[in-house]
Amino acid sequence: MSFKDNVKKGKFVITSEIGPPKGVDIDSIFTDVITLRGRIDAVNVTDLQSSVMRVGSMAICHMLLDHAIEPILQMTCRDRNRLALQSDLLSAHVLGIRNVLALTGDHPILGDHRDAKPVFDLDAITLLQTIEILNSGKDLSGNNLKGSPDLFAGAVCNPGADPIEPEIIKMEKKCDAGAMFFQTQPVYDMHVMERFLNLIKHLKVPVIAGVLLLKSAEMAKFMNKNIAGINVPEELIQRMSEAKDKKLVSVETAAENINALKPMVQGIHIMPLGWDKLVPSILDRVGIRG
Repeated sequence: MSFKDNVKKGKFVITSEIGPPKGVDIDSIFTDVITLRGRIDAVNVTDLQSSVMRVGSMAICHMLLDHAIEPILQMTCRDRNRLALQSDLLSAHVLGIRNVLALTGDHPILGDHRDAKPVFDLDAITLLQTIEILNSGKDLSGNNLKGSPDLFAGAVCNPGADPIEPEIIKMEKKCDAGAMFFQTQPVYDMHVMERFLNLIKHLKVPVIAGVLLLKSAEMAKFMNKNIAGINVPEELIQRMSEAKDKKLVSVETAAENINALKPMVQGIHIMPLGWDKLVPSILDRVGIRG
C-alpha cells in the first residue's frame, strides 16, 4: 500500500529523510537509503534545508521512485512564487511523486547565499490551499487544468513550542487548508508530547513524531540554546558526554524515544542527519523488520 493509504487507514508508519548533496555526486546518498526499502513507508527529501544551495528535492524524489522507495517531496515557499510552486507541484505529479510536505522555509540569511532574495509569495498554509485547489482541477487564478494532480499534503508542527497556543492555531489553519498529516519537530520530553497531543485531540489528524539522532552533547546544548521548542533533557546530554561510542548511544536513545512515543502517535519520522547507516540498527531495536 502507498504511504497515503497507510496513513488514511490508521496504520503505524515509519518515515526517514535524506538531504540532497551540495554537488552532483549523488551515488552515496542512495547507498544507505536502499537498505531501508521494505522497512519504512516513505522518505522525506529536504528542500534546500537551512537555505543551503543543494541538488533539488524533486530530482532526488524521482530517483527514489526508481529505487522502489516512496518519497515525500518537501517544498518550501522561500525561493519560488506561486507560478513556480504550482508548476513544480504539477511536475511532481507527472514524475510520479504523490506526497508533499508544505513548508514556509528558512530565510536565506541563515544559509550560504545570504544575498539571495527571498520570495515567500505563499506560506505553508497558502501552499496547502494551493495543493487542494490543484487537486480539484483548477489553478490559483481559477483556470481549469487539463488533468488534475492527486497530491497527498502534510505539514509540520512543533510540540515543544512555548507558548503552545499559537502553534495549535497554526495547526488548525493548516488542517483547514488541507493538511492530511503532521510530522513534528524532534521530541525528547514525553511529558511535553503527551500535553501537546491532549491539546490537539479535536483536530483528529495523524501525527508522526520526529526523532532526531543526537551526535554529541555539544549538538544537544546547541539545540537547547538556539532551536525554539526543542529541549534535550540534561540526563541525555550527560549520557552523550560520557559516551565512548557516540553512535551506539545515539542508536540506543533514538530507539528508547521511539518505544516511548509509539503508543501515543500514528508514526515516527527518523531524522538521521547524515547518519543514515544507523537507521537499520534503530529499526532492529524497536522490532521493525519489514
